[in-house]
Amino acid sequence: MILGLTGTFAAGKGAVAEYLIGRGFQYYSLSDELRLLLREKGAMPTRENLITAGNRLREKHGNGFLATLVIKRLRGGPSVTNSIVDSIRNLGEIAVLKGLKGFCMVAVDAPVDIRYERARKRASARDPSSFSEFLVQQKREMVGKNNEQQLAACMAAADFTIVNDGDYKKLYKQIEKVLGEAKAKIAPQAK
Repeated sequence: MILGLTGTFAAGKGAVAEYLIGRGFQYYSLSDELRLLLREKGAMPTRENLITAGNRLREKHGNGFLATLVIKRLRGGPSVTNSIVDSIRNLGEIAVLKGLKGFCMVAVDAPVDIRYERARKRASARDPSSFSEFLVQQKREMVGKNNEQQLAACMAAADFTIVNDGDYKKLYKQIEKVLGEAKAKIAPQAK
């Protein structure tokens, strides 16, 4: 099984990924691919630089480019039955990944006030410093054109949605439900 992760900023995609890693999933990230490329060029992997680089790479090489990089790692990586592909932000990336046997898309979301509070508490340099800045950033990432970030469209294309609006116990229960439904969905593909 290969689970693709998309979702809104500070919704808890990292918490979902950590839980799945604990269940034996191998982790891959489109954002990590961008970070590697930025480091090779001597650029800092800030949120703004990641967004700009991702948009430029999709424009130059096609909207599924970052997904093709991760697929190479999947095929060249350790022999693991289950994998996560995190940071999917463009429909072209989903289109490429859907070509993989056993792929399912999972969207992670939470109410905006909860997400802002999470971002504020973690106080990372990449997090917006005000609620209005948070909303501006979210708007830009949700409905980009062609080669830009298209989180709303990616979330709409997901096979499953997790609404992370509670504690870890509630989140883990939702993840387990998604795992069961994903197994049932991909079982016919295995035949």
